[in-house]
Amino acid sequence: METARSSDDAVEPTAADDDPPLGAGDAAPAPPPKPGWRRWVMDTRPLRHRPFRRLWGSTTVTAIGSQLTAVAVPKQIYDITGSSAWVGYASFAGLLPLVVFALWGGVVADRMDRRTLMLVTNVGIAVTSVLFWAQSFAGLDSVALLMVLLAAQQGFFGMNSPARSASVARLVPAEELPAAGALQSTVAQTGMILGPLLAGALIPVLGLPALYLIDAVALCVTLWAVWRLPALPPLTEGGTGGARRGGWRDVADGFRYIAARRILLMSFLADIIAMVFGMPRALFPQLASHTYAPWGEGFALGLLFAAIPLGAVAGGLLSGTFSRARRHGLMLIAAVVAWGVAITGFGLSPNLWWAVAFLALAGVADMVSMVFRGTILQAAATDDMRGRMQGVFTVVVAGGPRVADLLHGTAGSLLGARAAVAAGGLLVAVTTLGLAVAVPAFRRYTP
Repeated sequence: METARSSDDAVEPTAADDDPPLGAGDAAPAPPPKPGWRRWVMDTRPLRHRPFRRLWGSTTVTAIGSQLTAVAVPKQIYDITGSSAWVGYASFAGLLPLVVFALWGGVVADRMDRRTLMLVTNVGIAVTSVLFWAQSFAGLDSVALLMVLLAAQQGFFGMNSPARSASVARLVPAEELPAAGALQSTVAQTGMILGPLLAGALIPVLGLPALYLIDAVALCVTLWAVWRLPALPPLTEGGTGGARRGGWRDVADGFRYIAARRILLMSFLADIIAMVFGMPRALFPQLASHTYAPWGEGFALGLLFAAIPLGAVAGGLLSGTFSRARRHGLMLIAAVVAWGVAITGFGLSPNLWWAVAFLALAGVADMVSMVFRGTILQAAATDDMRGRMQGVFTVVVAGGPRVADLLHGTAGSLLGARAAVAAGGLLVAVTTLGLAVAVPAFRRYTP
């Protein structure tokens, strides 16, 4: 079960010295490119800007903390019920409020100060984390209470995520958006690796309640960091503000905005294609127990789940190789095609180590895709629509893998696991190339 939550921001001494937000489309002079090998490693220019440094810095703390809760909730539910089905029910209980409040939160993020919205929603997330700790410490053993708390926390996260993501373009110059995306994605992927490992090590020593408590403390750091950000009120068009309804009609306006702009629409379609047809995690247990059983089922399963995040982190650490590219549309197309080819190679691999290598390559491609997909959403949308774009993106990220699980699970039972994986990867590559041919403006897109 996934609990989709990450952090927001980081801490520095005094608000008086804060850099003001740059505003939409603002740019700042960049230093000359790094010489030699330094040009290949992660581009850290966005960290020169104190507000973004705060936004990114606490992510290094709470990216791990959120994963502790992501492990603790299903573990506690399974301990209470002894049923994996209840773990799945709890995951679904968190999905609906995440989807609803992400869409609505995107509208709100376009209508009010994003810093204020992040403060309010982070308080909500922190309170639910404290309540998670309290119920576990008290030994209440109530699945219903856990599901209510999970639904509430996912609702707060859904409101928080669009505001947090849409704020990045106000904190760094436009040409540094890919580098900022690489920094954020690398921290998130690192948390996905280290968080579960830390949780597994801490549960036997400190017990389950400690995981919730550590997450709650990390969220207090996030709250302090958000408090220290500059104000991020809506930008006005031509000096006049529009009517601010903040209702579901504005959600529909966001979808119409995407449909009317081919670049945004193609970026969403490319992401959906990659996730739905090319995310085979539902077949990992079957592959580990059959195809890769000679290497040990548990060992193989752990490697399969870890390979993509490890590849993504490696791609992030070497993001200087691609984050300065100007052809953002072409880079996104190439990354999704590379993802499809790597997944096809994984499906065709009878050897565990080749399978892990192809999944790691898929992780590198996924990092490139994340960087340029996020940059396109920031650069191709006006500031008054960025919250809604990020809200829709949150829904796609939350829902896409679950659709992929259903599709791959069904295909795996009909075709066999390896054939289903290889066919899905091939479908990703062919469909994405078809989009590139059909929409030349997308492959030529530069911000």
